[in-house]
Amino acid sequence: MLLVVDIGNTNTSLGVYKEENLIAHWRMATVRYRTTDEYGVLARQMFAVADIDYKKISAVIVASVVPPLNFTFQKMSESYFGQEAIFVDNRLDLGLPIKYNPPSDVGADRIVDALAAITRYGAPCIVVDFGTATTFDAINKQGEYIGGVITPGITISSDALFARAAKLPRVEIKKPDRVIGSSTVGSIQSGLYYGYAGLVDGILQRMIDELGKQTKVVATGGLAPLISQASKLIETIDDTLTLEGLRLIYERIKQEKTKQTKNGKQKTQKKQ
Repeated sequence: MLLVVDIGNTNTSLGVYKEENLIAHWRMATVRYRTTDEYGVLARQMFAVADIDYKKISAVIVASVVPPLNFTFQKMSESYFGQEAIFVDNRLDLGLPIKYNPPSDVGADRIVDALAAITRYGAPCIVVDFGTATTFDAINKQGEYIGGVITPGITISSDALFARAAKLPRVEIKKPDRVIGSSTVGSIQSGLYYGYAGLVDGILQRMIDELGKQTKVVATGGLAPLISQASKLIETIDDTLTLEGLRLIYERIKQEKTKQTKNGKQKTQKKQ
């Protein structure tokens, strides 16, 4: 079985694949000061609740946008699952041309999302990932990652509002019953929700104008189901897109290793 891990700034997602089937997945808070043992124990507890034998994990692959936690998760993988983790970056041969300057600036999660989106939905497409930051990733009709847009996430936007406006109360981010708020709380919720939905659709429309009308739009991330309700352009919500991308990358790496091994054996036999 394969353990896939997506380390984000706010949340970390884990999933277990048995061949091509995602048999369990979880989300936990990303805490930078947690130790290897704390993450390891949490992961083992999740496995126990899902009645999955952690000893059957044969490989671990990780996408991380939090470099300080890379060592922690590498040690966790080795100590608690007996595997050396593979970390995704632009140096891996992913079969995805990256037209970004420089390619190393593209976050691992964005690469993974793009690869999964092309495989599942085809190209051209746009992936909107609602995380700490909201990212818009563009894949052209040739299947090339050409860039995108990065904006503050809705939670960051709301935190900034409450921090700078002393008299405004902190409110829950949710879809209000109506656009015109009849109270301060309702007005803030309407501004956050519909204001952010307007931002998302405004950016998406301009990206579609550049990529072509046939462009598919896929949303993922924790707040995707909420914001997508008000979007006119988001077609599909895929909450396991990143996990699936990690599986696809691992399968590609495994296939390349198999080819190299076969080629090596053939060369040895020819020399003999």
